[in-house]
Amino acid sequence: MELILAVVIALVVAVAVTSGLVISGRKKKQLPPAEPPSTTPTITAPPAEPHVGDEAETPREEPRRTVEEVGLPTAEEAVETPAAVEDPVVAEAPPAPEIEVPEPTAGRLVRLRARLARSQNSLGKGLLTLLSREHLDEDTWEEIEETLLTADVGVAPTQELVERLRERVKVLGTRTPEELRGLLREELITLLGDYDRTVHTESPQDVPGVVMVVGVNGTGKTTTTGKLARVLVADGKSVVLGAADTFRAAAADQLQTWGDRVGACTVRGPEGGDPASIAYDAVKEGIAEKADVVLVDTAGRLHTKTGLMDELGKVKRVVEKHGPLDEILLVLDATTGQNGLIQARVFAEVVDITGIVLTKLDGTAKGGIVVAVQRELGVPVKLVGLGEGPDDLAPFEPAAFVDALIGD
Repeated sequence: MELILAVVIALVVAVAVTSGLVISGRKKKQLPPAEPPSTTPTITAPPAEPHVGDEAETPREEPRRTVEEVGLPTAEEAVETPAAVEDPVVAEAPPAPEIEVPEPTAGRLVRLRARLARSQNSLGKGLLTLLSREHLDEDTWEEIEETLLTADVGVAPTQELVERLRERVKVLGTRTPEELRGLLREELITLLGDYDRTVHTESPQDVPGVVMVVGVNGTGKTTTTGKLARVLVADGKSVVLGAADTFRAAAADQLQTWGDRVGACTVRGPEGGDPASIAYDAVKEGIAEKADVVLVDTAGRLHTKTGLMDELGKVKRVVEKHGPLDEILLVLDATTGQNGLIQARVFAEVVDITGIVLTKLDGTAKGGIVVAVQRELGVPVKLVGLGEGPDDLAPFEPAAFVDALIGD
């Protein structure tokens, strides 16, 4: 009996040991031991080449939908929905400048007579006050003479005017304010002289009239050239502008702006270029375009050591290869007074000045400069600048000028 019991216990122990070994083996198969991290870089296998020909895969059947099933967007939705690819944006060209119509030149000085108010006080009204005194003694006549000199009339013209006034007052016995005003008006108009004040813009040959504008920088020369273009356009003429002032960087741009406003072509060159060459090309362009007038703006200073006057003489000679110059206008700043006369003498020695343009006559300028500069050069004042507006350049009219000086 004991032997049988021992055999049974041995069998039970053997079965238990066998079962434990089987379970442990299964666990080892399911959870392999973790390997230590490898320092060898991982190499990814290249993608498999697509199969073609007989080896190609059979396309899979996918469900397809009709247009009715998908549905298209309405017109409103299509407008509101931005396109996937927008059309390229094309920059619009800047609009062409609007062509302006300048004011007529006839009677322009009369319309601008109020601009001479400051000159009235120092010259015209001052003389009338002195002449209206009860007794015109030597002291009074000396004051009259001083008033004329202070107004930049000049020594010789002042002496002439005082002598004529003294004689007429003494002989005629003129005393009433109306009579004195009429007397002073007549004498001042006589003092201004009887000149041809027409700006000549018609050539005797079959070429455009050529006007050359000269003067030192700072007198308003380029601006005056632009305003003169407006005067000519207002009179029904076609104009070509020549930007021969190559010293100032902004001179050509400034002149072209004036030209664009009235539809005038501007011929220009590089900064520091040859002024004579640009002037020549401007006249050539005027001939090609059958323009009525060519306006040439010249330099008041130069980049090179060449003298300004030598350069102006060269410009004049080059332009005259096309034909004679019809007008050479000298631009003077009226506020410089007697200093402007020195400039006038220098320019007159090089180019044959045919007319004078007095700018800034509406400011602190004294009206007598008109008389002085005419006497100095023997040429007439043809145009006067009476403000900063584009149409403030007026043909000079002696009677209207004197009326503005002495008032009504």
